[in-house]
Amino acid sequence: MNLKKSEWNQTDYKEYLNYLLSLQDKEYLTFQQKIVFTKYEMIGIRVPLQRQIAKEIIKGNVQSFIKVCQNKYYEEVNIKGLVIAYLKDQGEIYLDEFIKEIDNWAICDGFCSSLKIVLKSQDQYFLKIKEYLQSDEPYPIRVGLVLLLNYYVEEKYLYQIFAFVKEVKHQNYYVKMAIAWLISICFIKFPSQTEELLKAKELDAFIQNKAISKIRDSQRISKSVKDSLLIYRKF
Repeated sequence: MNLKKSEWNQTDYKEYLNYLLSLQDKEYLTFQQKIVFTKYEMIGIRVPLQRQIAKEIIKGNVQSFIKVCQNKYYEEVNIKGLVIAYLKDQGEIYLDEFIKEIDNWAICDGFCSSLKIVLKSQDQYFLKIKEYLQSDEPYPIRVGLVLLLNYYVEEKYLYQIFAFVKEVKHQNYYVKMAIAWLISICFIKFPSQTEELLKAKELDAFIQNKAISKIRDSQRISKSVKDSLLIYRKF
């Protein structure tokens, strides 16, 4: 199918959905359904192929593509997110609305890892992250946390990140897991500073213990350091 369209209409989009359905990998669908829980219907298309589709779409009229999107299928939403991420600076106008459509960790994390424009506008996006972390909904918060771990674990932002992980109180499992993941990345890059955070034991017990577990899973940390962290576990 030609995805580099100068203008998308409903007929084109119906053809596009049929094209996505033709790419179904039933074995992959079964796998995805076990690890991703979403309100969207799943087709079962491997991620590299979804990325390839998104990169073709951005060569055409993206504005009209986004306008006709229907958000029925999981892959459909994921590809739209990738299109927005690949747009670089132009994608910012779609950012807030797209984040409202995220309802699972896989779309969230794939979108955030693809949003490379953040590296060129860190201070600007940092303000957006602060906004997302104050949401009452879990996935804007997770977006903020995953953007932090992808693009902000550096000395300039480190202590602000530590403040964030203590301030976020949302009880959603995927929020807590993202906080633990973020702390583990901080430890890998800034072990002594992050150890002080763990030593204080001010974090939720689940987050504290999961962060230690993730650090201990890393191959970049020595066994002696991993073992020394066990004293910071909370019971």
